[in-house]
Amino acid sequence: MTLENGAVASSVRQSTLVAPGELEAEAATLFAAGFRLALVAGHDDGQRLRAVYVFTIGSPDRRVELQVRLDPTRPAVPSLARLSFPASRFEREMHDLFGIEPIGHSFLRPLVLHQHWPAGWHPMRHDAGEPPPMRADAEPFPFVAVEGPGVYEIPVGPVHAGLIEPGHFRFSVVGETILKMKARLWFVHRGIEKLFEGREITDGVVLAERISGDTAVGHNLAYCLAVEDACRIERSDEASRLRALLLELERIYNHVADVGALCNDVGYGIANARALTLREQLLRLNAEVTGHRLLRGAIRPGATSLRRLPTEVELNQIASRFEDLVGLATTNTVVMDRFRGTAVLSESDAAAIGTLGVVARGSGLTLDTRGAQPFVDLGADLPVVVEDAGDVMARFSVRVREVRASLHLVAALAGSARRLEVVAPDTPRRGGSGLGIVEGWRGTIIHRVEVSTSGQLARCKVVDPSFLNWPALSVALADTIVPDFPLANKSFNLSYAGNDL
Repeated sequence: MTLENGAVASSVRQSTLVAPGELEAEAATLFAAGFRLALVAGHDDGQRLRAVYVFTIGSPDRRVELQVRLDPTRPAVPSLARLSFPASRFEREMHDLFGIEPIGHSFLRPLVLHQHWPAGWHPMRHDAGEPPPMRADAEPFPFVAVEGPGVYEIPVGPVHAGLIEPGHFRFSVVGETILKMKARLWFVHRGIEKLFEGREITDGVVLAERISGDTAVGHNLAYCLAVEDACRIERSDEASRLRALLLELERIYNHVADVGALCNDVGYGIANARALTLREQLLRLNAEVTGHRLLRGAIRPGATSLRRLPTEVELNQIASRFEDLVGLATTNTVVMDRFRGTAVLSESDAAAIGTLGVVARGSGLTLDTRGAQPFVDLGADLPVVVEDAGDVMARFSVRVREVRASLHLVAALAGSARRLEVVAPDTPRRGGSGLGIVEGWRGTIIHRVEVSTSGQLARCKVVDPSFLNWPALSVALADTIVPDFPLANKSFNLSYAGNDL
């Protein structure tokens, strides 16, 4: 197997200042050209507020930023919700945190801040102060009622029996068939983006690695790429290949765990037991490669450091054990019957919602930012894995095929590595903005940072793929039976922490 050692073609990033009245037309032009809305961020610049919209397309990799300066006394932008479903959610988030009103939004109610938060308090504003007391007289969340003969509701959560994070799911059902499911999240909102403010850029690493614990490499790498972009820190191909290796190790151990957990949710515990022992082997390998089972501590702005590389013998053994696991699952007719046709997300719905990663590729979409917005040239060693059925089986198959591809990729990256530590030469730090895009194991992760001339973080906006994928779960559950909810939910395996921030 070979790995091309070529430089990545530089991404083209264009930033344009537009007036509020020009925003909708500019965005419509970009959507018509095939760009996707990847990020929307509010900013408090002191004397005025600002909204930043990031659009991406690849390949070639092009990134367009539209920046809108706003009056702090009445900050408002025209809503893009009629053009883009992701825009509607980004706008609701920005309204909660900054008080920037999307004019014309058809469903502007709180998203991040629950009804117990005081009205009119926007925690990301510089003058927000300490959190005020919660409202004791808050009304219950206004779930949409589904009515009709035989319709009843099943509330689940937010506190669950298992060791998972809190989320409330409200099912409207007839018999066992789900008519509608509404998820209410943000019970673990921690103010992550606020915690980045004022930190030295090197101190942001610890926080980035903990945004979502199972995605330490993905989030930290996106953060470091954004900082390096903002501060003009040189990044060599050699360092990028080591980083890509870590990203694939993270993809492998998480996908292996999901393959087992999916089997467990249909009562096939032996496959899950096999998966957990293989995951433990992978975690121990992670610890030997980086010093941490979850791959923390190896990447920082301008530097990448490993303790050792995975060996060919180790990777072959892992591949063999994984194929045994897959064989257990795929030769069990009960497992396959439960997977096929369950929780179908059509390609059109996946595209309209703006889904990413495993969820999108399981429904026939081809977006993989390792090829579309690459930070390293992986050449022919990067196959984009796509299934088109949109069901649990498709999402299972994407994971299986991606593990196989990632094992080959890790072998190629390890074989091409010449040293274990790469540090960029000292570069004068200049304040500016930067964008980091990474294909994490769940999907595309984006960090956008603004760095002051003194080297401190003025703003860090984070987009985890779960933020865009959670609404798709509700759509896929329509006409699914209630007993299949755990299976469907696991097939998406979305992050609460990455969504809630």
